[in-house]
Amino acid sequence: LAFLAGEKWRLDVFESGGDIYCASASAMFHVPVEKHGVNSHLRQKGKISELALGYGGSVGALKAMGALEMGLTEDELKPLVDSWRSSNPNITKLWWDVDRTVKEAVRLRTLTKTHGINLYYQRGMLFIELPSGRKLSYVKPKIEQNKFGGESVTYEGTGNTKKWERIESYGPKFVENIVQAISRDILAYAMKTLRHCFICGHVHDELIIESSMGVSLESVCEQMGRTPPWMKGLSLRADGYETMFYKKD
Repeated sequence: LAFLAGEKWRLDVFESGGDIYCASASAMFHVPVEKHGVNSHLRQKGKISELALGYGGSVGALKAMGALEMGLTEDELKPLVDSWRSSNPNITKLWWDVDRTVKEAVRLRTLTKTHGINLYYQRGMLFIELPSGRKLSYVKPKIEQNKFGGESVTYEGTGNTKKWERIESYGPKFVENIVQAISRDILAYAMKTLRHCFICGHVHDELIIESSMGVSLESVCEQMGRTPPWMKGLSLRADGYETMFYKKD
């Protein structure tokens, strides 16, 4: 997400191995935050903001993440949303750039592009072309009025009721689709790089490999952390651990 949006301060945190929750809280509240040090009480606010607000989430998303149960008050939630968005202007801009280009592609039935992502309408389908070349497809997209009186893109698919229906979407939600799809492609690239290993499973961003005792963990991590040629400039690093049976580290 930070790479696509060009949110440099976040990329710097990841590259330096810093704590993103502390860094986020520091950016939001304009004070230094350390996990077990100065202003450590703000880290939890940074954490819940990171988990809830990256894809357009607002007060409702914070509540769903348990903000009230962790001790935040109702009055604190909206300022928390505003602080996160103001400290991540490029991510917020990415949401609405994608929103605009999706609508343009559907309305004009043409090719549009933003942040290196191609979007186009073809034969009743909206396609979003990922950096890997793989495409996300949305069936029979339309621009319709939403419950707030504005415009939203809708398309056909399996909704929350598990039935085929029209699904409403907007910029941040499309961004989430794009980021999750790119993450999948990066994992698939790592699996191809490690195809000489016996990969017996994968969980989210984790590979489970069975190997002889002589295989170097450092070598496996180095290969898994290689950046795909279609994501030039993205800094990746893989960590791993050895265990006689599968468990979380």
